[in-house]
Amino acid sequence: MRLVGVTVFAALVSAVSAHFHLQYPGPRGPFNMQNELTFCDAYGQVTTNRTTFPLNGGYYSLTSEHPLWTLGVIISTVSDPDNFANFTDSKGNYQMAVNYFETSGEGAFCAPIDIGAADITGVQDGTNVTIQFIFDGGDGELYQCADLTLSANMTSIPSDVSCTNATSNAGVTYFSSGAAAPTISATATGSSVSSTSTNSAADANAAVGMSGLFLSVLGALVALA
Repeated sequence: MRLVGVTVFAALVSAVSAHFHLQYPGPRGPFNMQNELTFCDAYGQVTTNRTTFPLNGGYYSLTSEHPLWTLGVIISTVSDPDNFANFTDSKGNYQMAVNYFETSGEGAFCAPIDIGAADITGVQDGTNVTIQFIFDGGDGELYQCADLTLSANMTSIPSDVSCTNATSNAGVTYFSSGAAAPTISATATGSSVSSTSTNSAADANAAVGMSGLFLSVLGALVALA
């Protein structure tokens, strides 16, 4: 009985600590599992080797380790963004390169991103920008950043970049452009920014449900011991 309990407990720990991996455009630094809960996966400074990226008609790809997840992409035109406030407009609203959406499926995911059509002040051909992917699989927001130079002459992703999906995108549900970002409370260079989410009650319910299940099983294991 104890062996079964330990097995279930290990499975839950694995589910709660699952991650996502940004594949393209290349992230600021190597994947850092320990710091993915913080701003830009704890890479606080811009890379010197930016990715040349389409101003219009681009794609991004990632690998998800969650069966159900929410994703949004915020953008900064600051030369060296090192905190979440650098990704907001003059009114303090997050600048969205990709509006938040919910989908299901583990494995590869690839989708369009049209930065030029996002109507962000200062975004044009030749602009240096940073995009930050905010991923929520129900156990807290995870962050990875990519530093880009936008090009109007680049109309597709490089031929050596794979754009495939583990499952069809038929189940993608996009939230409205006016929806607020999920709760953000991470520290970068000594500062923190927080905003309240109104996107989807399902996200909060999923997180609460997973936490409750985790605690219930933990309590049962303690009783068995």
